[in-house]
Amino acid sequence: MILFFGTRPGKTQIKTLKQVICPYCKQRGSLRASEATHYFHLFWIKIFKIAAHTIAECAHCKRTYYKGEFTEEMNKALKG
Repeated sequence: MILFFGTRPGKTQIKTLKQVICPYCKQRGSLRASEATHYFHLFWIKIFKIAAHTIAECAHCKRTYYKGEFTEEMNKALKG
């Protein structure tokens, strides 16, 4: 019997963080957060999520923030 299994990326979700101020350049509403996920698959069917990576980038100053660098305001905007 042949089994096809492995990992593959899921769809990247992008969300604009409105009313959130960039901590570096102080511009409001210029942050975009993107979450990339990776799944374990069996016969090209997603079974479970292996990892998720979330980053935010400011469109004004191009500063990138990783999940550990998010402010409380950023985390609240992502959940809400």
